[in-house]
Amino acid sequence: MNRLLTSILVSLVAANTALQADPSRPRLVVGIVVDQLRSDYIDGLRELFGEKGFRRLIDNGVYLKDVDFKAPVSDPTAATALLYTGAYPAINGISGARIFDPSTLQTRSSMFDSSVMGNSTTETLSPVALRVSTLADELAADGAGLSQIFSIAPDAEQALAMTGHAGTSAVWIDDNTGKWSSTTYYRDNAKNISRRNRENPLSARLDTMRWEPAAELTRYPDLPAQKKYYPFRYRFSEKERDAYDRYKSSPLVNEEVTDVAIDYLTNLKLGDRGDVVDMINVGYTAEPWPYVADGDPRLELEDSYLRLDRQLGRLLDAIDAGVGLDNTLIFLSSTGYYSDQSAYDPKYRVPTGDFSVKRALSLLNAFLSAKYGNGQYVSAFSDGGIHLNGETLEVKKLDPAEVSRAARDFLTQMAGVAEVRTYREILASASAETEAMRLGIDPRTAADIYLRFTPGWNVVDDSRFPVKTYPVRDLAVSSPAFILAPGLKKETIPQRVEATALTTTIANAIRIRAPNGASTRPLLLNQN
Repeated sequence: MNRLLTSILVSLVAANTALQADPSRPRLVVGIVVDQLRSDYIDGLRELFGEKGFRRLIDNGVYLKDVDFKAPVSDPTAATALLYTGAYPAINGISGARIFDPSTLQTRSSMFDSSVMGNSTTETLSPVALRVSTLADELAADGAGLSQIFSIAPDAEQALAMTGHAGTSAVWIDDNTGKWSSTTYYRDNAKNISRRNRENPLSARLDTMRWEPAAELTRYPDLPAQKKYYPFRYRFSEKERDAYDRYKSSPLVNEEVTDVAIDYLTNLKLGDRGDVVDMINVGYTAEPWPYVADGDPRLELEDSYLRLDRQLGRLLDAIDAGVGLDNTLIFLSSTGYYSDQSAYDPKYRVPTGDFSVKRALSLLNAFLSAKYGNGQYVSAFSDGGIHLNGETLEVKKLDPAEVSRAARDFLTQMAGVAEVRTYREILASASAETEAMRLGIDPRTAADIYLRFTPGWNVVDDSRFPVKTYPVRDLAVSSPAFILAPGLKKETIPQRVEATALTTTIANAIRIRAPNGASTRPLLLNQN
């Protein structure tokens, strides 16, 4: 009997040792999400990039040139949640950074959680709104909770989507103070972040920051002549009301994010803790600068790509100096959309107009009052959708479907409105367009009516302060992704690939279960 037990134990130890010694599994996973990254800009600026950033990813890894998010994501939070869960907003519960709360008739963070507290912030946030598991959750479960999983991003909601439910910590830059912040939901108290806030606060450096072209103007390709004679110069003052919002929209924030990420890699020894697989996630931005003085963001956008390339090089160098790139799986993805906020100059006589949200809501409420009796029928406009007041409909014993159809018919007649659909129509329709819309909407926070505006028009959201204007432009751009990992051959894939397939492909590459909401099969990549 003793011999049998001894034989079994020896076999188990041998099997365990064999598994731990498997060199094909990475010791570190690095996830990078770049807001609004475009394939055409990467290809167009490739000759200006250094050898250690985008070129290193292209020359040594898999380059996916056309990643299709299918659902109409419109901010980095929704896109990141989709990438890390492998599920669309209709399943994962995250349709954007902010959602409408019918209990307060106000918008709030989609990650709001009153049961937790904030570290260095008044925001109380957690990932509990994510209704399915993430890549980070599955890695944590695979490692029996021993994996260290950190996320660093400019915005809170994106950082939380990356870290998921079971990660170690998520940090972001607070919009009001500029401090690196976190939540008590996670077990890690982020001592290195507390030290950075104390010894090298962003608030003490913001006034000294300048954003100017990183290269000679003649080196930037495909620009009109006048853009090559007048370099831009932007300053950031803490006294401005939206100082940190402006900073977080600029490429300068990428350097700050890289500094913090390198601090984590160096001081926490990520990927260098025996056989444990660790993970670090990074959020960058490549969005067109919304505060461009002349309305043409091309020069600033090209410059942001050159600066981003340098930060990628710094990050990859730090990984190589630590655990080593040959022990690391890196995936980088765009967020799958592009928000060109530049409007046409009137001299070009492109058809346009302003759609006032406040006026539209007022007229709609007046119409419904005339039809059903005086009352407050309209609650709010949020992310292209109009929310009806459920309390009013209940008191008046009105059928929400009937009121939604009446509102739809009225709104369709407004100038600047191309199409209106009720949420029920979106659910019932079987067309490809409405299927994409359905996937992008969380049923629990859905609006009653959704509007599509005429391209060229400006949506002026004057229903709340500060007033924001959104030029309408249907943009079809290719969004890239990269995978760099031991054992993968260099490969460029020009064919369209679903973003949800990226999730299962990464899970397959690091040999963990795919997130429980992911249903797209992994890509079959070429192995060395």
